[in-house]
Amino acid sequence: MPTLVGGRVAFFGVDQEPSSPRALAQPEVAVLVPCYNEATSVGTVIRSMRAALPDARIYVYDNNSTDGTAALAREAGAIVSFEPARGKGKVVCRMFADVEADIYVLVDGDDTYDATMAPVLIESLVANNLDMVTGARESTEQEAYRLGHRFGNAMLTGLVARLFGRRTKDLLSGYRVMSRRFVKSFPTLSQGFEIETELTIHANGLNMPIDEIATAYRARDAESESKLNTIRDGMRILWTIVMLLYSERPALFFGVLASVAAALGLLMALPIFVTFFETKLVPRFPTVVLVVGLMLVSLLCLCCGLILRTVTKGRQEMKRLAYLQIPSVRAALLH
Repeated sequence: MPTLVGGRVAFFGVDQEPSSPRALAQPEVAVLVPCYNEATSVGTVIRSMRAALPDARIYVYDNNSTDGTAALAREAGAIVSFEPARGKGKVVCRMFADVEADIYVLVDGDDTYDATMAPVLIESLVANNLDMVTGARESTEQEAYRLGHRFGNAMLTGLVARLFGRRTKDLLSGYRVMSRRFVKSFPTLSQGFEIETELTIHANGLNMPIDEIATAYRARDAESESKLNTIRDGMRILWTIVMLLYSERPALFFGVLASVAAALGLLMALPIFVTFFETKLVPRFPTVVLVVGLMLVSLLCLCCGLILRTVTKGRQEMKRLAYLQIPSVRAALLH
């Protein structure tokens, strides 16, 4: 098992014969901190991450802040870059493209996550040869994790588990440790806070080995303002789930539409059949046309689902092959 030595993560003899242990090299760790107007907390985040991971490189990407976030991050010792396109998803996309490392620690710049858990998350990632470990938020502070956010997270987490498999405890956590092959094979499409949803569904779609570890979650500083809008961002996340269902599981998506159209058509056709058997007449001819249209729509949706399922399967196989071309964490670190 890995051990912590002087604040560094050391790994020895993982899954090797006792007589000939092989050492794992020290991983190159990059801490990614997307920021927008986090001047009150970004310095604390950088210093706490530096204390937890002394050898890590800390990157802060400023997303058009107007409160001096970039200057304070630079003073605290971070490598500062800028992403002018507004939205957390766009910032994360830029980070994943720019930064090279063996292990990536993604954390918000609002100082709500426990930096001391970063070595523990990394330890789990390497020891179990995983691609992502999520810090599942646990908090007793009402202000840290408001009731509306808890309910929305639970609802969306349950929905993703039912639609895409593999239940997670905290779909929307912004505290994640990821392997290089996860980051470099991730096709970022989202623009805002729905990025966390896409990270989880990407891992599920390629059947990547992932895990979750409970992590303390605290309230923001009183002077810091949350950028999350419960209703607006919740609807955007829900829409992202629907679009990912369309692109990743088209047979289910179009199957539901086909079933709804067929059910409506049969429901409207039932009185017509009853009247026909009783009178041998079809007095509601416009309704018959509508029923036929609904049944054609149902058949068309079914055909679309089956065709797109074949296309999606081929695309997923290509994504899987691209993912497998990048060495796992353990393979990359073995001497």
